[in-house]
Amino acid sequence: MIELGQFKEHSNKVWEIANLLRGPYRPPQYRRVMIPLTVLKRLDSVLLETKQQVLEQYEKLVKANQDEDTIEQIIFQKFDLKFYNTSNFTFKTLLDDPDKLAANLNKFIAGFSKRARDIIEKFSFAEEIEKLDDANRLYEVVKAMADVDLHPDRVPNDKMGNVFEDLVRRFNEQANEEAGDHYTPREVVKLMVNLLFTGEEQIHKAGKVIKIYDPACGTGGILSEAERTILEDLNSDANVELFGQEYNAESYAICGSDLMIKGEDVNNVVYGNTLGTGKFKEGFADGDGHPDEKFHYMAANPPFGVEWKPEKDNVTKEHNQFGFNGRFGPGLPRINDGALLFLMHMMSKMERPPKSYKLPAPGGVDGGRGSRIAVIFNGSPMFTGDAGGGESNIRRYIIENDMLEAIVGMPDQMFYNTGIYTYIWIVTNRKEPRRQGKVQLINATDYAWKMKKSLGDKRKKIGEGPVNGDVNEPDHISEITKLYANFEDGVTRTLNQIGTNLDSPKDKKRDKDRDIFVSKIFNNQDFGYFKVTVERPLRLNFIVNDERIERIKNSDFFLNLATSAKRKDKAAIADEIAAGKADQEELLRILSEAQKLYANGELVKDRKVIENQLKKLFAGSELKFDAAMKKALLADGALAEKDPTAQPCLDSKGHPEPDSDLRDYESIPFPGGILINGKRDEVNPLIDLPLPLDYETKKNKGKIDISKLLELAQEHCEKFLANEVLPYRDDAWIDYSKIKVGYEISFNRHFYDYIEPRPLKDIEGEIKALEKEIMKMISEVI
Repeated sequence: MIELGQFKEHSNKVWEIANLLRGPYRPPQYRRVMIPLTVLKRLDSVLLETKQQVLEQYEKLVKANQDEDTIEQIIFQKFDLKFYNTSNFTFKTLLDDPDKLAANLNKFIAGFSKRARDIIEKFSFAEEIEKLDDANRLYEVVKAMADVDLHPDRVPNDKMGNVFEDLVRRFNEQANEEAGDHYTPREVVKLMVNLLFTGEEQIHKAGKVIKIYDPACGTGGILSEAERTILEDLNSDANVELFGQEYNAESYAICGSDLMIKGEDVNNVVYGNTLGTGKFKEGFADGDGHPDEKFHYMAANPPFGVEWKPEKDNVTKEHNQFGFNGRFGPGLPRINDGALLFLMHMMSKMERPPKSYKLPAPGGVDGGRGSRIAVIFNGSPMFTGDAGGGESNIRRYIIENDMLEAIVGMPDQMFYNTGIYTYIWIVTNRKEPRRQGKVQLINATDYAWKMKKSLGDKRKKIGEGPVNGDVNEPDHISEITKLYANFEDGVTRTLNQIGTNLDSPKDKKRDKDRDIFVSKIFNNQDFGYFKVTVERPLRLNFIVNDERIERIKNSDFFLNLATSAKRKDKAAIADEIAAGKADQEELLRILSEAQKLYANGELVKDRKVIENQLKKLFAGSELKFDAAMKKALLADGALAEKDPTAQPCLDSKGHPEPDSDLRDYESIPFPGGILINGKRDEVNPLIDLPLPLDYETKKNKGKIDISKLLELAQEHCEKFLANEVLPYRDDAWIDYSKIKVGYEISFNRHFYDYIEPRPLKDIEGEIKALEKEIMKMISEVI
C-alpha cells in the first residue's frame, strides 16, 4: 500500500507540471487543464493491461451489429471494467505524432465508453486542447503528464482518490472566488461528517449497505469525506454507495471522475438541476435525478442567498399539485433564497423512521431505518419570513415533527466567496430518546483559527489539530463534536479554553477568561409563537362647518356624483352628469342645514349622535343616507377627525371598530416557551406538537379552521394581553380571526453575551485625565 508521503508526491508532480501553463493561463485557470489531464492519465493507466483485448472484442461486437449499450454491458462484464476506450491511442502513443497531437487527443477522448465520455466532455476540454495547441504548449504538457506513474499497481484506487481530491482542493483554493460556489472547505466538511455520524451504531455493522446523498454535490468533497470517514475510521467492511447531483458542468465532471478513479458506479451521480426547471434535458425532465431513491445519510452545502427564478414555475407547480405528497408540501421560501428548498428535497428522500420513534414524519410509515441530514445554511433560514409565510411554515414542519436535532453556528470568514456567518443544521427523523422533543444549539463562532494566508474571503478555519504542520493549531473539530455528542445545556468555555490566534482589535479587547455559552438545549416549543393582531378602537369627533364641508366637496365621492359611467351615448352621459350635479346641490343643501346645528362650534364625540342628526335631514330628500353616503360623510378627513378623547365608534353589532393606524402586532411565545425578556415561563405546561392547524395552500387559502388552535391559544394570549398591553392601552383587544403561527430560531439572541459597561466614575476619570493632558500640550505650544 502506498503511504501518505508517496501519494502527496504524485499530486506535487502534477502541481509542478501546471507551471508549464504560465503565460497562456493564469494560475486560477490551471485546473481547467490539469484536472481533466489527471483524469485521462489515470483512466489510461487503468486500461493499459486490457487495452488490446478490449479493442479486439469491440471490433467483433461491432461487426456483429450490436448496439452501443449491449457492447458496453458485454465488455464491462467480460473484463470487469467500469469504463473502456476503443481508440488506438494511449498516453504514450499520443506522443508519437506531435503534429497531430491535438486531433489524436480528441479521438482518444471520443473513444471512451458512453458514461465516461459524457463525464469527460463536461470539462469542455476540447477548447483547452485547441488553446494549448495554438500556444505550442500541448505536447510539452502531455509529455510531462505521460511520465507521471498513476498505474493502479503503484497507486491503488483509494489512494488515487486521495491524490485526485488533494489536487482538486489545491486547484480550487487557487481559484477560490471562482470555484467557491462548488467547493466547501475541507475542515467544514470534516465537521459536518463528524456530526452526521456521531452516535450512529448502525454504521458499525459488517456488510451494512449505507447510501449517502448530496443533492448539490459540487466536486464531490462531502461525499468523498463521508465515505473515507466510514471506511477508514468507523467500519472498513461497510458497503458504501454514493449518490449526488450537480448542475455545474465542470464540478459534475470532477465528481464523476473521482468516482471513476475509485472504481465506483458513476451512474449514481446525475448532471442536472436538483430543484428542476421541468424541461427535458439529456433524456429526462430536469429535476430530481434520483426520484425513486431513499438515503440513510445526506449532506450538502447548497447555494444560499441565490434566487430560484429559473425553477419557480416547476417548483410552484409541484407544491400546488402534490402538496405533502411531493417535495415542497409545507410551503415555499421567498424567491431570493432557495436554500430551504434543498432541505425539503432532502427530507423527501428520508428512509421511513423506526418503529420506536415517537413522532414519525407526516406521510411516513413506521418500520424503517430513518435518515440523518447535515446541511450548511447562512442565517436566513433560521428567522426570515413572517408567521404563516413560506420560510416560517417550513421551520414549523421540521420542528413540530421533531426533526430538527441541532444547529451549529460557525465562525465568519470561513468560505472562499463570502465572509458571512454560516450554520450546520442536523435534521433527522430518528432522534435518540434523550433528544426527542429537544433542539441543541451550539455556539462555535469562536472556534476559529486565523489562516497564514487568506484565500479570497476565507481568512479563518476551524482548527484541525497539528495535521497541517502547525503544532499550535487546536483540534476544534473534535471539541465541537464532543459538545454535540454530550448534549448538555448551559455549557460554557473561555476563549483561552477554546484556543484561538485571532488578533483583531475586537478580539484583543475581549476578556479571554470570561465564560461564553457554547451549548444550550431547548424544547421544540421554545421556537414557536402566535402572531396576533392587537386592535384599538376608532375614535372620532364630528362637526359640520365650512372647513369640513369643503373637504367633502373635494372628495372623490362628491366629485364622482357628477360623472357618467357610459361611454358612447352622449345624450345619456349628459343626463347622468346633470342628475349628478343636482345630487351634489342637494347634498350641500342638507349639509348647510346640518351646519346650523353646530353654530356654537361644539364638537360631537359620539358618532351615533351625528348619524341620527343626518338621518333625519336625509329623510325628506330623494338622496339616500345609505352605507356609501354614511361612510363618505362620517370618515376621517370628511366631517370627522381622529380624537383620542372621543367615544369608540361601534359597528351594527355594538362592537368597537378598529383604527388601522393604531393596529399593532404581537409575537406571543408558546406557553412554557422562551419569553422575549429571556425568561422561561415555568408555570404553563408546554402545548403538544404538532399543532391542530393546517398549512395554507392555494386550495385552502382563507378557509383554514382555527377553532382547535384557539382552544390552545386564546387563554394564553389573553393573559399576555392583560400583562403586557392593557396596562398601557386599556382599550386594546386581539382580533383572533387573524391569528397566525410562526417559528424562528434567534441564534444570536439565545447566545447574546451582555457585558456590563464600565462604571461612570472610571470613564469620568479618564476624560479628566485626557483634558489635563490636552491642556498641557496646548500650554506647551503657546
